[in-house]
Amino acid sequence: MKKILVAMSGGVDSAVAALLLKEQGHAIEGAYMKNWINEDEILGDCPWQQDIEDAAAVAEALGIPFRVVNLMQEYRSRIVDYLLAGYQSGITPNPDVMCNREIKFGVFLDYALENGFDEVATGHYAQIRETEDQPRAIIEGADPNKDQTYFLAKMRADQVARARFPVGHLLKPELRELAQTASLPNAKKKDSQGICFIGNIKMSDFLREYVPDRPGPIIRADDDQTLGQHRGLHYFTIGQRRGIGIPSNTDNEFYVVVGKDIQRNALLVSFEAPTAPGLYSSRCEISSLSYTGEPFPDDCRIEAKVRYRDPRVAITCHRLSPETIEVTFDQPQRALALGQIIAFYRGPQLLGGGVYTKID
Repeated sequence: MKKILVAMSGGVDSAVAALLLKEQGHAIEGAYMKNWINEDEILGDCPWQQDIEDAAAVAEALGIPFRVVNLMQEYRSRIVDYLLAGYQSGITPNPDVMCNREIKFGVFLDYALENGFDEVATGHYAQIRETEDQPRAIIEGADPNKDQTYFLAKMRADQVARARFPVGHLLKPELRELAQTASLPNAKKKDSQGICFIGNIKMSDFLREYVPDRPGPIIRADDDQTLGQHRGLHYFTIGQRRGIGIPSNTDNEFYVVVGKDIQRNALLVSFEAPTAPGLYSSRCEISSLSYTGEPFPDDCRIEAKVRYRDPRVAITCHRLSPETIEVTFDQPQRALALGQIIAFYRGPQLLGGGVYTKID
């Protein structure tokens, strides 16, 4: 039996994680991570106080100790600054992936170990199993609609060794049923759709508050014609179809974002088509590599998820340097964005991940 600190967000997933660990006989305590943005009322719907109350109510119902861990300073420096710097430089960062590496299984795990705990548990839909090459490998969650291994792609092997995902073998309806059977007070609470551990905040609202607008031209990538004006490149992502602010043509063809010209502060668009400039990519370079176990070979055939909810696709990897690999896709991939995360797999086993630094 282990002594485990459960990261409780106030949601039902982490509540059932605590429930299952208690039923297994582990010595567990619950903890709510209080992050920097929780203190900010400017953005409106950030129900952090309610989340703390919900998490505390679950802990009381389970009869386990509960604490609030203040990580506001670390969250500001490791996640918020990373997020803002990324958008200001024209790339598309992923705060959820970095939150898992730097906060939940970074400073929060360090806190747990310093306070006598063996492991940290979360409500992620992922599984830990022993494989032929790893004593503790991350495997996709049983629910294909909820699998969250993509968001764990930047975890290191030493973090995996101290991680536990108690609900990964469940389908979401099964988890809800367990919560209701156990009469957990948040059994019917809706899932949060906000940024990692900071509440129901839309990314556009967050950016509007903290990144100044910088208007510039909207340019058709095919012929360099100016079609309109944008408020700021940070409001857009590659592949975006809606909210661009320019109408379709007479043939009812719709524009899609295909690139960002940082030097001209220009948003590049084209009509949706396989031949749209920059929309589909067959090759990319990946840096800031992390591995959940041993690094895979310098030259190999594996699989990847190019973004969350996308299926695994076949790729060929070739190492360019200790910190960079070249990835070639068997089939061209739509709307890859600099700064985003690619996750590597061998079947359902998560191997690691990295950041898009060059896309062809």
